[in-house]
Amino acid sequence: MWKYFLLTYFNFSKKERTGVLVLLVCIIVLLLLPFLFPLFKEKKTYNTKAFEKEVALLKSLETAPAKTYTKDSTQGYTSDYDLPKDNNYLPARPKEEFYFDPNTLSEEGWKRLGIKDKTVATIKKYLSKGGKFYKPEDLKKIWGIAPKDAERLLPFVKIERPETVPYTSKPFSATEKKPFVAKEITVDINEADTSAFIALPGIGSKLAQRIVNFRTKLGGFYSVNQVKETFGLPDSTFRKIQKQLIYHNSSIQKININTASIEVLKAHPYIRYNLANAIIQYRSQHGQFNSVTDIKKIVLVNDSIYNKVQPYLVSNE
Repeated sequence: MWKYFLLTYFNFSKKERTGVLVLLVCIIVLLLLPFLFPLFKEKKTYNTKAFEKEVALLKSLETAPAKTYTKDSTQGYTSDYDLPKDNNYLPARPKEEFYFDPNTLSEEGWKRLGIKDKTVATIKKYLSKGGKFYKPEDLKKIWGIAPKDAERLLPFVKIERPETVPYTSKPFSATEKKPFVAKEITVDINEADTSAFIALPGIGSKLAQRIVNFRTKLGGFYSVNQVKETFGLPDSTFRKIQKQLIYHNSSIQKININTASIEVLKAHPYIRYNLANAIIQYRSQHGQFNSVTDIKKIVLVNDSIYNKVQPYLVSNE
């Protein structure tokens, strides 16, 4: 009985024996796979020469003497040892402090004070157009000088005043020539850049930039009085500089009211969205404008608005 039971239990068909063998093979392959995987993976090679070079460089810098700079009249500041050729680091320009007159200081002198080349060019352009520093605080008006640099340099500003000759009364002579009086500078409101506006009394770098930006958005000034519409410009300051502002007939950028889109119209400071939308609606309902004066037919346009926007509009190409 037991013999029959054992023979029956352990008796496998050919299909079952094949399945067992396949299962055993799979188990063996899975067990050996972790050991075989490194054989198929390419080993990485590491180049330690670059790392060793960096370590050697750091050690040499640690043992090198302290770096000092010497002044060279032709090459600027040079160090007592050279940096590695593959190092992109350049030492910052050293800032010196010495007494100076901003009206006569050379470009090299400004650079020695630590002022950037672009700012030095702005200062020279300001002086070349008749600008002048009257007090140390005028440094803060220069576009490009950081507030901390201005505060650092203020104690060293020494503006030379012309020597005064003691007054002595002289008998009046009809042939005696009158003393020369310096002529005030004049600024063309359509041609001047920010440096020219800064030369005017009471105008700093921010106000000068606002005037230029306002002129650009308008498409040019057609009257000196338009300058006082600049945002942030006090009326007292405008009245002070008004006599120094001049206007020459310059081409004004005009907008064609028959072809311009609402985006172009509303971008103009004198038109904005409400009037731009009214122009577009009138054009779509009544057709093209025969002349600029036709915009008076729009309810929003009174004589004041018409006189203001008329120089910037055109009805045909």
